[in-house]
Amino acid sequence: MSEMSEAYAESDSARALFGISVTAELVGTGVQNLRAYERRGLLEPRRTPGGTRLYSQDDLTRLRRITTLLASGLNLAGVEAVLALEAENAVLRARLDRAQRRGARG
Repeated sequence: MSEMSEAYAESDSARALFGISVTAELVGTGVQNLRAYERRGLLEPRRTPGGTRLYSQDDLTRLRRITTLLASGLNLAGVEAVLALEAENAVLRARLDRAQRRGARG
């Protein structure tokens, strides 16, 4: 596989592509909000060697979820709790799915 092909093979939803201004525009929020969410630990954009933040499609999805939760009346602490519970729920569902598949084979 050529270097060019390998670079394109990486272009999944986790690949960091967007700068902070573009990301803010895409999710309809301000640059300062993105920085605040990062300080709060709600997301962790990749950084270039020079320190520039880069956001992926996964980050955009998470930011849209944060925006939705804030619009529903939650504060950042509430958003943090909901996101943590959603992540925990996803882990538990994956475990349950694996256990059910093992049970169906056994």
